[in-house]
Amino acid sequence: MVYGVLNDYLSGEELPDTDDEQTRQQLAEMLVKDKGYAKEELEPRLDIETTYNHIFVRSIIDLTVRVEGKRLFILRYGAGSLVTREKSAIAAARVLEPEYRIPFAVVTNGRDAELLETARGKVLAIGMEAIPDRKQAGRMVTEAEFEPYSDPLKRDKALRILNAFDLEICCRGDSCKLP
Repeated sequence: MVYGVLNDYLSGEELPDTDDEQTRQQLAEMLVKDKGYAKEELEPRLDIETTYNHIFVRSIIDLTVRVEGKRLFILRYGAGSLVTREKSAIAAARVLEPEYRIPFAVVTNGRDAELLETARGKVLAIGMEAIPDRKQAGRMVTEAEFEPYSDPLKRDKALRILNAFDLEICCRGDSCKLP
């Protein structure tokens, strides 16, 4: 349901006012006010485009956190179960930055969260407190490996995961054409 429009907390851009967008805005505000990030360290709504089997998908990365010039982690929001979002978040972190694999990903439903490391895909911490604050991020960026993720087969696999997991089929009455 769209309630109207709201202004993006980070950029001021007008966005459709939905329940999901309100949660995304609360997450951005929490990162700034509670976790200590500067607005300039947060990149909203980056995307990765994929096409496989003639199916185009635009995967949106809700927030990307840049610390000391490096993209340290992405944050992906989705209502419901976190475990269903892990694979696509890890895949996105592996391919979003062309120069290196972003070392961490966060999945959240706005009430709970998981911090994931993206090299092996392991859950490092759970709960909203698992989202690193700015001080923790400062330490993490010095210890993290920003290794290239350039193997074409591995990149293709990650892109295929995004294409499959982020495909949205939204039907309104009979106006939606099924594949």
